[in-house]
Amino acid sequence: MSVRATARITAVRDSRGATSLPVLESEGPLALRRTRSVSPGSVRVTVVGAMSGPLGGDRLAIEARAEPGARLTVGSAAATVALPGPGPESGPAHYEVRLTAGEGAALNWLPEQLISAHGSELIMRTTAELASTARLVLREEQILGRHGESPGTLLSRLTVRRAGRPLLDQQVAYGPGAPGGWDGPAVLGGHRAVGQLLVVEPSFGDKAPESGLLGPTAVLTRLAGPAVLVTAVAADARELRAVLDRAHDELTAAAG
Repeated sequence: MSVRATARITAVRDSRGATSLPVLESEGPLALRRTRSVSPGSVRVTVVGAMSGPLGGDRLAIEARAEPGARLTVGSAAATVALPGPGPESGPAHYEVRLTAGEGAALNWLPEQLISAHGSELIMRTTAELASTARLVLREEQILGRHGESPGTLLSRLTVRRAGRPLLDQQVAYGPGAPGGWDGPAVLGGHRAVGQLLVVEPSFGDKAPESGLLGPTAVLTRLAGPAVLVTAVAADARELRAVLDRAHDELTAAAG
C-alpha cells in the first residue's frame, strides 16, 4: 500500500531576534526533530526517516518556510533510499520539497544523499520561492545505485524563483528510461555520484565569484542574479561531499 505524507516546518523571528518553530509537523515516514544549532539565533531541524522509502507509489513532501528575518537549517539523519514498490503496478514514487524564505531570512537545505536503488523509480521536485533579500544554501546529492548495483530511474527537477522571477530551472534524468547518453562522457563519464550546491546571497550582486572550474569534475557557474551554482560528479558519495564542502567553505568566505 502506498504512503502519502507531508511534513511541515515554519521558522519565525521573535522580538528578541531569535528564531522559533511555531510549526513542526511530522507525518508518516517523515519525522521532524529539532536538533542543536551551531549558529546563534538560528534553529536546526533534522528529518528522521521513520520507515524505509520512498517506495514505488509513495507520495512524500516536505515544506520548509523561513519567515522574514528567521534563520533555519534543515538536514537529515541518514541518506534517503528510493526503493522499488511491491509490484509493477505501483508506479513511480514522488518526493516534493517546497522551500520558502521571506525578506532577510536565511534558509539552508542540507539533506544527506538520495540513493537511487536498482529497480526503483523516483520523480523528485524541489521548488524554492525567495524574497529579494533572502539567503539560500541548497545542496543536492544523488548516488546512482547502491554498491555493486545499477541505478534505478531518477528524474529530478529544481526550480528557484527570487522576487517572483525565475533564477534557476533545471531537470536531470538518470537510469533506465532516461534519454540516451546520461552515462556518457558528456554527462557522468562513468561516475555514480552527482550533486550540486546552490548559494543565493544578496551580497553576490556586487562581488559574485566568476564562473570557472573547481577541479577536474566540478564547475562553478555564476547565475543571472546574486547566486552561484556548483555542479560536480564523483566516483562515490564521500568524494562528492568533499568537493561540495570545499566549495561551500569558499563561497561562505566570499560572502563575508
